[in-house]
Amino acid sequence: MLKTLIASAVLAASFSSGALAAATVGQAAPDFALTDVNGKTVKLSDFKGKNVVMEWHNPGCPFVQKHYNSNNMQTLQNKYDAKDTVWLTVNSTETGHQDYLSNDKLRGYIADKKAAPDAYMTDADGKVGKTYGAKTTPHMYVINPAGLVVYAGAIDDKPGTKIEEVKGAKNFVVAALDDLAAGKPVSAATTQPYGCSVKYKS
Repeated sequence: MLKTLIASAVLAASFSSGALAAATVGQAAPDFALTDVNGKTVKLSDFKGKNVVMEWHNPGCPFVQKHYNSNNMQTLQNKYDAKDTVWLTVNSTETGHQDYLSNDKLRGYIADKKAAPDAYMTDADGKVGKTYGAKTTPHMYVINPAGLVVYAGAIDDKPGTKIEEVKGAKNFVVAALDDLAAGKPVSAATTQPYGCSVKYKS
C-alpha cells in the first residue's frame, strides 16, 4: 500500500510542464475568486499587502493526514495567523471522486481537526488548481505582500506518510516565511512537491 502511495506521489510530481500551467516563482500570483465552505467569496487580491500561504488539500490523502494527525499544519496555521499571514486552503477534488466531500462534511472535518485556515475553499472544477499547477496534496505556495509567488513546492523534506517524520523535517514554508520576515530573498524558492495526486476533473 505504502509503495503504491509513494509511486502515486512520484507520478504526481513528474507531470510534464505542459500538463498543468504553473504559478511562477518571481511572477505575480494569479488572482482568483473561489467560494469557501461557508459560502463566502474569497479573492486572492483581497489580501494584497500581506503574506499569503496557499495549501492544496484532500482529507483522504495519507500525506495530508500525516500533517493533520500530527497537528503540524494546524500549528503552522495558528502560528503565522498571529504574524499577520493569511492561510488559504484549497480543495480541488472533483465531485465524482470518492475523496470528494460536501461543504457540510468539510466544515465537520475542519472542526474535528481544529484546523485554522483563514479560508477553506472548494475548486471542484479544478480551474484554480490547474492555473497554479498544483500537482499534489499537499502542494504549497507562499505569496509575498507585493503579490509575487516566492515559494512553490513541498511542505517539507520528508516525503512520506509517517507522523514521526514531521519531527526534525526541514519545513520549506516556515523557511520561506522566516526569510520574508528577515527581509531576505527566499533561499529555497522551489522544491519538488510530494503527496497524492490532485483529483482533478477529467
